[in-house]
Amino acid sequence: MKGFRWIGFMVLSGFLLLSNSVIASTLTADEIAQKVDEREDGDNSSSLLKMVLIDKHNNQRIRSMQQFEKDFGQDARSVIFFLAPKDVKDTAFLTFDYADSDRDDDQWLYLPALRQTKRIVSSDKSSSFMGSDFSYADMTSRSLDDYTYKIAKESEVRGHKVWIMETKPKKQKTIDETGYTKSYMFVRQDNFVVVRAIHFLTDGKRKYMDVKSLQKIDGIWVATEIEMKTKKDKITLHTTRLFLSEIKFNQDLKENFFTVRRIEKGL
Repeated sequence: MKGFRWIGFMVLSGFLLLSNSVIASTLTADEIAQKVDEREDGDNSSSLLKMVLIDKHNNQRIRSMQQFEKDFGQDARSVIFFLAPKDVKDTAFLTFDYADSDRDDDQWLYLPALRQTKRIVSSDKSSSFMGSDFSYADMTSRSLDDYTYKIAKESEVRGHKVWIMETKPKKQKTIDETGYTKSYMFVRQDNFVVVRAIHFLTDGKRKYMDVKSLQKIDGIWVATEIEMKTKKDKITLHTTRLFLSEIKFNQDLKENFFTVRRIEKGL
């Protein structure tokens, strides 16, 4: 589902925005989820990423990356190249994100120190992506058909009205793959952007996602600062802050850029 990924948002403005505010009160939970999923998130995009990893003692590690995304019909592909520091430089991560809910997304991680490409199997997708609070499953969109939806209540986030949507996986397979037994998604009512989320993990922990900064770039809403925290009870175990910059759409990205061979070759 586009709207529950960590990047990619759509703009609704002017008269359409006013109209949606009138319609909002009559929307069902399934209709809201559909609108989140249908938002335009741009194509042929590139961006620079800074990932800050913070442990429970407030020690920090910083990683720099470059990301590219391209649509292939209803499917999407993305690749992330790690630029720094030295211990992760030239690591690369490739994702084939399929719209068909019956088809497992494909992911590969290239490890330059071993000169080896590792395929991420379904049983590993709930694990941490490169030491962050994001999992491999978080790096792909979610299929609408895999979840049930309920409007838990309405609230506000940073002065904007939101629906708090309770989402639950329909099948154990989805729980095993994501590690989430249920989630609460905070969906802005004016533009159908997910600006916060609470994920309940199978091991009793919780993950808290918060979009700290949301900007409109080329008519598309983009989360340019995202925080993900992992907590056990009230104790914060780890935090990841992600900053996006130099975001560009409609780049000339070729199909052969999104291949295992290319991530092994490097940027």
